[in-house]
Amino acid sequence: MPPTEVNAPSKGAVERVPVMQQILDNPFLLLFLGVTIPTVLYLIWGVMEVASIPLAK
Repeated sequence: MPPTEVNAPSKGAVERVPVMQQILDNPFLLLFLGVTIPTVLYLIWGVMEVASIPLAK
């Protein structure tokens, strides 16, 4: 569909970058999330495993 005056963005308007695109465009944030999220999940999993061990008599 060719752009028309109705659906074409105005020349003076600044287009906002979506939040998800800003997150995915930042390699250091992706690295941080890629290390932090698995670490937190494994810590929670480990605490749950230790808490489920029955007490010795």
